[in-house]
Amino acid sequence: MLRKRSILIPVLFLLPSIVFLTTFVYFPLVQNFYNSFFDFSVFSQEKTFVGFENFKNLIGDKVVLTAIGNNFKYMIISVILQVGFALVLAYILEDKIFRKAAPILRVIYFMPVMVSISVIALLFGFIYNPQMGILNSFLELIGLEEWAKPWLGNSSTAIYAVIAMSQWQSIGFIMMLFIVAIQKIPQELYEAADIDGAGKIRKFISVTVPQVRETIFVNTLITVTGSMLVFNEPYILTNGGPGFSSITMSVHMYQQGFVKDNMGYASTIAIVIFMITAMLAVIQIRLSRTGKGD
Repeated sequence: MLRKRSILIPVLFLLPSIVFLTTFVYFPLVQNFYNSFFDFSVFSQEKTFVGFENFKNLIGDKVVLTAIGNNFKYMIISVILQVGFALVLAYILEDKIFRKAAPILRVIYFMPVMVSISVIALLFGFIYNPQMGILNSFLELIGLEEWAKPWLGNSSTAIYAVIAMSQWQSIGFIMMLFIVAIQKIPQELYEAADIDGAGKIRKFISVTVPQVRETIFVNTLITVTGSMLVFNEPYILTNGGPGFSSITMSVHMYQQGFVKDNMGYASTIAIVIFMITAMLAVIQIRLSRTGKGD
C-alpha cells in the first residue's frame, strides 16, 4: 500500500503538466502534421487530400530559402549580441567599480524588455525614417551622410534593421539571467585568481565563463529557438518586405495561411520550422554537455 502511494504521489504532481503539454503542444503538433497532407481553407471544414504535394511545393519555393537564410542571420547575430555581449555586460555591471551604479544601470538595460513590441516597432520606425529619422540625421551630423539610406526600404539592409531592433529589446533580459548566475559564483574563486595575479579579462575567461556554463547553454537555447520562431519584429516593421528581403519562416507561414488562405501549405512550413528548431536544440544539447561531470 505504501509502495503504491509512493508511486502515485509523483504521478499526481506530474499529471497537470502532462495534460497541459498534451493538450497545447503534442496534440497540436500531431494535428499540424496531419494537416500538411491536405489542401484546405481556414473558413471551410472541407479538406482535399494532396499527399506530399505541399512538401514538393515547399522544396521549389524560393521564398522559403530566403526566409531560412534570414532566420539564420537572425540567429547568428542574436547569439553574438544577446549571449556574448550580454555576458560581458553582466560581468562589467557586477564589477566592484560599478557596484553603486549597477542597480540603476540594470533598470536602464532591462526597461526595453518591458515595453510592448508594437511600441518599440513604432519607435524604430521613426528612427529608421529616411527623411527625418534620428539615424540618418546622426550620420549627417558626423559627416557620414553617404551612409544614410532608407533602412527599411532597402532590400540589402531591411533584415539587419529588424535584427538591430530585436537586439536592443532582448539584451537586457539575457543580461539579467547572467547577472543572477554571476552572483552565485563563490567569491573565493575570484580571490584565488587575485592572489595568482589574474587581471579582469583573465578572471572573466578562467572563472566567470566556466562557472556560468549552464546559463550560457540555457540562454543560447532560448536565443536560437527564438530566432527560428521570430515573427513580431519583421511582421510589424516590414511585413517581410521590401519584396521578400526581410521575410522569416513564421511570417511566410502567416502569409500563406491567413493572407493567401492556404492552410495546408502553412502547416507544411510549420513542420519545417519545428524540424529545424528541434535539430538545432539537439545539436546544442550534444555540444554543451551541461550537467555532466568533466
